[in-house]
Amino acid sequence: MNFGRAKFLRSYGAVQQITDSSTPEFAFIGRSNVGKSSLINALTMKKDMAKTSGKPGKTQLINFFNIENLISLVDLPGYGYAKVSKKLREEFEGLITDYLLRSQNLFIVFVLIDAAIPPQRIDMEFMEWCGVHRVPVGIVFTKTDKKKQKQTEANMKAFEEELVKHFAELPVTFETSASTKHGIETLGHWITEQIGAE
Repeated sequence: MNFGRAKFLRSYGAVQQITDSSTPEFAFIGRSNVGKSSLINALTMKKDMAKTSGKPGKTQLINFFNIENLISLVDLPGYGYAKVSKKLREEFEGLITDYLLRSQNLFIVFVLIDAAIPPQRIDMEFMEWCGVHRVPVGIVFTKTDKKKQKQTEANMKAFEEELVKHFAELPVTFETSASTKHGIETLGHWITEQIGAE
């Protein structure tokens, strides 16, 4: 499967609108400015596949990208951004919840965690929510190149240690950097293997 052949499919403002997706969906979510769009761009080898912005909260819709009619990459709105109106934040959260609980084709949602900073409570709360609702999750650490390796490893270890308090076993985990492309190929291979594609 060639991720470079990814094509933007459509943006959705409500889960009820998603009627034309029949491929396994690999979704991506995380705190605002965690590097979600940059990761999707690195994975698809296209600089502008997902729109990046220095302004957190840019993604306000569910964006679908199709790869060779084999899978869909799903770019979900970021969570935890306080500088939007309460009403808009509630709409984001409602859209995310609806999708994760109602999607018929969701294979996994990758929760992106910023490896450059210590564990954030909001990330842990989201992971716990997914566990309670049996939403299949994976972890993708981002920005592994932004701090010294020792600090980055300490941040990732601290998050995993906190996670094992709530999960019987750790979800599948990847370490990535959109800037250096570290771990991007590994993530792509794992996704490809899940659907039995070459």
